[in-house]
Amino acid sequence: MPAQVLDGKALAQQTEAALLERVEALKAKSGGKTPILATILVGDDPASATYVRMKGNACRRVGMESLAVEMPASTTTEELLAKIDQLNSDPDVHGILLQHPVPAQIDERACFDAIALSKDVDGVTCLGFGRMAMGEAAYGCATPQGIMRLLEAYDVEIEGKHAVVVGRSPILGKPMAMMLLQKNATVTICHSRTKDLPSLVAQADILVGAVGKPEFIKAEWVKDGAVVVDAGYHPGGVGDVELAPLAERASAYTPVPGGVGPMTINTLIMQSVESGERSLG
Repeated sequence: MPAQVLDGKALAQQTEAALLERVEALKAKSGGKTPILATILVGDDPASATYVRMKGNACRRVGMESLAVEMPASTTTEELLAKIDQLNSDPDVHGILLQHPVPAQIDERACFDAIALSKDVDGVTCLGFGRMAMGEAAYGCATPQGIMRLLEAYDVEIEGKHAVVVGRSPILGKPMAMMLLQKNATVTICHSRTKDLPSLVAQADILVGAVGKPEFIKAEWVKDGAVVVDAGYHPGGVGDVELAPLAERASAYTPVPGGVGPMTINTLIMQSVESGERSLG
């Protein structure tokens, strides 16, 4: 039986229609004011510029505004912190996104953590992560939060399941594991120093590939009936998991592209709208 496709692109489009209505209602209530997402791009990395442009386009599709802040590659940590502080203090800005990665001379973690919790709509601060891990209110890190929304939309059962997360990055693997734990999964986190990775992957009822290497996770490692979430994207349209052979063996999977990627941007926009509603509503 063919696996169910967890269609992130379709879910994102449905959500955008609902967000457009929420933004219109907020404008009517606040005298025409709209949520504003500030995006900070440091340097001239083409991929980062593309991602920022996509996020700006998504803002416009739901009736929001985006404020594009571009800073030179020579920017110092102090200069970036000053810009973030300025945006924190601006009552018209409801969300702040610092595009990752920043140039090497900048202390990225210090700059992430300078973002006010109320405007951390990308879920990148240590405080936001800590609150989420403790079950307190916080904006979730956009990619793992998008994955959780996708699993929920397709009624994927999480409670009591063994979830295996391959990858431990601070903005994907670690928050992903905590979110699954909050939903009562039993969670194993794997990484570059994990021994006998295939045997651990083979135990997964829910597998999340977040390792950043093309088709690193082999289809033969994955057991029949698993739910496979591929958070990777690489040239040639492949992810972190060897997906093609799993189309008939998995119970459900996220396609690449069209699975996790659209949900990441959609979650960022949704959380920006929520922040605007809290501030303007």
